[in-house]
Amino acid sequence: MSAGGAGAAGNAADGSGVQTVPVIAIDGPTASGKGTIAQRVAEALGWHYLDSGALYRIAALAALRAGRDLDDGAGLAALAAGLAPRFEGGRIALGDDDVTDAIRAEAVGEAASRIAVHPPLRAALVGLQRAAARAPGLVADGRDMGTVIFPGAVLKVYLTASARARATRRHKQLIEKGFSANLADLLRDLEARDARDTQRADAPLRPAEGALVLDSTPLTIDETVAAVLDAYRREAGA
Repeated sequence: MSAGGAGAAGNAADGSGVQTVPVIAIDGPTASGKGTIAQRVAEALGWHYLDSGALYRIAALAALRAGRDLDDGAGLAALAAGLAPRFEGGRIALGDDDVTDAIRAEAVGEAASRIAVHPPLRAALVGLQRAAARAPGLVADGRDMGTVIFPGAVLKVYLTASARARATRRHKQLIEKGFSANLADLLRDLEARDARDTQRADAPLRPAEGALVLDSTPLTIDETVAAVLDAYRREAGA
């Protein structure tokens, strides 16, 4: 998320619910590359960026540290409502603790996927996400950006890739960051997250109506970014 954070006053919609700030919503499964692509698109357009998954990871980290029951949706929602994360200079702080790296641990990602199925928790985070839409525009990545959070987005993208390609990418990322990782375990966990995300009752992971479905398996990062920018320019009539 860009400087200013999710709590900044937003103007995503007017009183009628019509989108007043342009939003590009990029959804997709775990390790599809949506975060990298969304950041690059935001930089190219000079827009703000929202990593909605970071909010769920922050809530998951807080829950794990507090020893909370990950199946207690109401309790997790109450915990999330009291969090005040700060997004500054590419770092994420929770209280006095820099949690930028901590929330990227696989255990936290797994916990985030587990708690994301709870409607009370999802509802608690909706306002934080929508408040990130500020002029001149926002690129938001997540799992329900186009279907739930920003249904009026000017462009909706569903970014995917094969499970093995995504597992291989995640394995490379973790190794580069100094974490130990097993490719077979990552693939198994990723497939389990996919099943959980697509089968949950509240806001299941799926392409939004009218979304551009983009399979990045054979594409480079630059090619994927270019495809999203080209799609936006067509939608915007630029």
